[in-house]
Amino acid sequence: MSQLYKAYYQSALGLIEIVAIEQVIKSVNFIEPEARDETAEVADDSPALAECLRQLDEYFAGELSEFELALDPDGTDFQKAVWRQLTTIPFGKTVSYLDIARGIGNEKAVRAVGAANGQNPISIIVPCHRVIGSDGTLTGYGGGLWRKEWLLKHEGVLSQAQLSLF
Repeated sequence: MSQLYKAYYQSALGLIEIVAIEQVIKSVNFIEPEARDETAEVADDSPALAECLRQLDEYFAGELSEFELALDPDGTDFQKAVWRQLTTIPFGKTVSYLDIARGIGNEKAVRAVGAANGQNPISIIVPCHRVIGSDGTLTGYGGGLWRKEWLLKHEGVLSQAQLSLF
């Protein structure tokens, strides 16, 4: 079995746990500090983790708008199709769940797309935060709507005036 590596990144939005195997990122998730795995292998031996940490630094500093990392999330074929479609959403833009469903060739799968979006194991990098309701409202985000709002503001999607509408 391949070696599993973890790293932790303290972001403006809280602690993020990054998991990698070999040269690929498996997950990037917000966690509570007490959930930190103190027994995990350190990131020193994982170039994938080191690169992910570097790119997260640049993203939060406002210097990076497109991640370039090898990703291999665990999920069903349908979920992986949705997550691949999410990676096509440009920085600073939002789309609806219907747009994603159309993008994977199944317009009737809007609810399933929403469920797959909610199961995205690679937060921020696979930008599920860029998916909003068809009416323009901010809808569910596994990391909390306040984080989704912050990320969209950070990417220039929402202005302070728009935020007061939600």
